[in-house]
Amino acid sequence: MSMTTMMRRKPSYKRGEVILSRFPDSNLYTAKLRPGLIVQADNLQTGLPQLVVAMITTNMSRAGHPSRVTILVATPEGQQSGLIMDSVVMTDNLATVVESTIERVIGWMPMEKVNAALRHTLNL
Repeated sequence: MSMTTMMRRKPSYKRGEVILSRFPDSNLYTAKLRPGLIVQADNLQTGLPQLVVAMITTNMSRAGHPSRVTILVATPEGQQSGLIMDSVVMTDNLATVVESTIERVIGWMPMEKVNAALRHTLNL
């Protein structure tokens, strides 16, 4: 493989990775860098350089709903997430982000609780 080919290769993001990305604000006109959880299936191959992501917030008053998953940084799960504060994965706040807006992967989360929250959110 040539160096040119290696430089052109896109990063391969995986379901369950916690990323830092520009995430749209609720007004849909502005965005800010924040953590998100990739919930899109791996190898979806839509031909579009984008991913479906669940917003992660540090606003703990959002916890406790069946569409949301609490992450406590003091737990092993919290440690591997790469998050620095207790947080809530909000599967009721999904966005499609362009891969070029992803700054980096900061960690990973198991998806069992997230899958249950997504099923509740999407009535699956």
